[in-house]
Amino acid sequence: MIKVLFICHGNICRSPMAEFVFKDMLQKENLSDKVKVASRATSTEEIGSPVYPKAKQELEKHGIGCVGKRAKQLEKLEYNDYDYIIAMDDMNVRNIERITERSVKEGKIRKLLEFAGSKEAISDPWYTRKFDVTYADIVRGCEGLMKDIKERL
Repeated sequence: MIKVLFICHGNICRSPMAEFVFKDMLQKENLSDKVKVASRATSTEEIGSPVYPKAKQELEKHGIGCVGKRAKQLEKLEYNDYDYIIAMDDMNVRNIERITERSVKEGKIRKLLEFAGSKEAISDPWYTRKFDVTYADIVRGCEGLMKDIKERL
């Protein structure tokens, strides 16, 4: 089984959006039994909080639910549990490296849009308020990730 962990700052907008978008894609490809997906935060400030309402609404506009999701923080040893640790931006990458005491150079920690051939970040809709733009970028990154995973299966 391939294991994917999406990471953002608070685990209430970008990473849960990516988690549930990717789970939806896996279901449509009949790959849910071959890939495990989760998401985490690098910070502690939103631990236990549900998905931010505007992020949840954006997912629902596309027929994707996120019922029961609560923010959790990344733990050091989770590095060993996942094949892909996917950040939304450079600050997430640095925080993942700090928490796990591992390096991006090892190849497991990557930014989501790298899978779409871009070095860009997934913009944080908490600040931009553009949940539709964030959603579209997440879909683009997840489509590239899907191609990558299919090559490994």
